[in-house]
Amino acid sequence: MNAELSALVEKMQAMLNGFIVLLPNLVLALIVFAIFFFAARAIKRVVKRLTRDRRQARNLGLVLGRLAQGITILVGLFISLSIVIPSLKANDLVQLLGISGVAIGFAFRDILQNFLAGILILLTEPFQINDQIIFKNFEGTVENIETRATTIRTYDGRRIVIPNSELFTNSVTVNTAFEHRRLEYDIGIGYGDDIDEAKQLILAAMYETEGVLREPAPDAIVVDLAASSVNIRARWWVKPPRRADELGLRDQVLTAIKKKLVANGIDLPFPTQQILFHDQTEETAGDRTRQREGWPAGREVPKPRSISDSLRKLAEMRTQQDGNGRAMNDK
Repeated sequence: MNAELSALVEKMQAMLNGFIVLLPNLVLALIVFAIFFFAARAIKRVVKRLTRDRRQARNLGLVLGRLAQGITILVGLFISLSIVIPSLKANDLVQLLGISGVAIGFAFRDILQNFLAGILILLTEPFQINDQIIFKNFEGTVENIETRATTIRTYDGRRIVIPNSELFTNSVTVNTAFEHRRLEYDIGIGYGDDIDEAKQLILAAMYETEGVLREPAPDAIVVDLAASSVNIRARWWVKPPRRADELGLRDQVLTAIKKKLVANGIDLPFPTQQILFHDQTEETAGDRTRQREGWPAGREVPKPRSISDSLRKLAEMRTQQDGNGRAMNDK
């Protein structure tokens, strides 16, 4: 028992002596890793600062900054491990990273997928920070493109976090991708109104509105002969195509068009329905000698009935029903 206890004490003493011998290396390794860690952050900031004022290189700067930060930290980790374990070789580290990389890949497949998708989004630049996009049911301004997810700010002040893999593999509408954007709205006029005059009035209203571009020029085209109106589509171009500008300019254009049309006597009809009863139509309305819904077949043409005739027949039916009721009571 004493021999085992002494062996344990000697082993612990040897471990303590080894730790004391290794302590300077540990301290030095921590200092080296800290230097590389803060240097990596500084490199990332420098790269972002160099590309901050260049819109086309902004996303590329984010990618390069993050890659430079990761590589610098990885190099610092290699050097720190070499200081702590002098016998550790570079190929041993590469093998260790390869094995651990496969294990991490299986365990964090979704995270790595989003990471790679984020890198590809930053490199290919389908959209950029401050662009206004529509993704599925979400619409807003891109706040940040991270390696895992992209955050957008909706127009009603909410933040939406979308995984990069979904953005990369699905359709995204970028409203601010180009310098100009066309807006449109359908305006219904009455069938009795002059179409050419209405077009000229709509164009005049758009040209008189400040903010509507002269080139490309606005236009007005007939798009539908609807049930209650002739629909004319007004189309105009705006710059810049931001959401707030779009709403403000749409309000001005539609207000100007409505005032212009009303001032010149153009009708703006609302949907109406007309119901024709068969007994109130003219005798000349259609060929009634043939079978027709609501009309009997044959050569005899039924005469249209007036409202007074209908009321008289209804009164006779009620009188007959009352008489039958009294007869039943007498029995």
